[in-house]
Amino acid sequence: MQRLLPTMHQSKVKLIVTGDDFGYCPRRNRGIVECYLAGAVSNVSLLVNGYAASDAALLARRHNIPIGLHANLSEGSPVCEALRKSFSLLNEDGFFHGKMGIRKALADGLLEMSEVKEELCAQVDLFRQLTGHLPDHMDGHQHIHVLPDIRHVFASVLEKYGIRYTRVPVEQGLHGCGWIPASLMEFYLGVENDSLNSAEVFRSHGIRWPDIYIGLSTMGRNMSVSHIQRAIDSSIAALSTTGKAGIGDTEASRNSFPSHNQKDKAITIELMVHPGYPSVPPDGGCGDGPDDFSQSWERQHELQILMDPQLQSYYKKNGVQLCAFKDL
Repeated sequence: MQRLLPTMHQSKVKLIVTGDDFGYCPRRNRGIVECYLAGAVSNVSLLVNGYAASDAALLARRHNIPIGLHANLSEGSPVCEALRKSFSLLNEDGFFHGKMGIRKALADGLLEMSEVKEELCAQVDLFRQLTGHLPDHMDGHQHIHVLPDIRHVFASVLEKYGIRYTRVPVEQGLHGCGWIPASLMEFYLGVENDSLNSAEVFRSHGIRWPDIYIGLSTMGRNMSVSHIQRAIDSSIAALSTTGKAGIGDTEASRNSFPSHNQKDKAITIELMVHPGYPSVPPDGGCGDGPDDFSQSWERQHELQILMDPQLQSYYKKNGVQLCAFKDL
């Protein structure tokens, strides 16, 4: 029998299901749009340096899809023309350093924060050019926005443009997810630590984020209806009984989206997802072609899980309302 969310908690649950990497390739775009039209995704995050970014922006306008910016400093090429040479953000091949490469370059003190700011501003400007408006929210591709030093620049850019919402990827119960391989768990725990250290920085710039984040334990092959249900149930139970979920204390929750002070007492959740159809080279990527994960079956697996009638039934039975950042 399907377990309902804790009955002692009478709050509404607002779930933002964000389809990341919109603009990565035409097949990714098609899958994300299908999910949105089916009510399985409620929000998207655009890679403005993606191969199909212009197409994605057109699709968002055509279908009225709520859209934010997936800031990218790790994959492909910069959008700022002045940085498309031998600068600190690029490797010897002229591309960003990569998911782990940017972390090493940062640790070695090789990144110039002035260039980070220049590129982030250029991406916001290009987003506005493509969509006709500023992002409803802004997060980081491969979680670059919570990295040391970068988090301060990222926060200042959001404040400069008046972008109010971001993502803080700290997931309740992550440590107990035994299905996650050790090497991947090590990366996730690093993201968690960086995120915990970013919360006060974001808060000081007036930036908000949902009460609960989900997405590390349910990514790619690890996504299942039961894993999504478990993550939502356990996170809401933790928030309901102890006031702790995600970033870890009631003050943090109040200062993310101050929903607990609102009359409707809505609990806000972001579920990060990556649905789509596998990329087919050479189409895709952010300037250097599609990566292995984008070409794998895992993207389509996420699409199928998100559109599973069992998951939609779970939302309905538990009063989970899908929405977007712009609705909060």
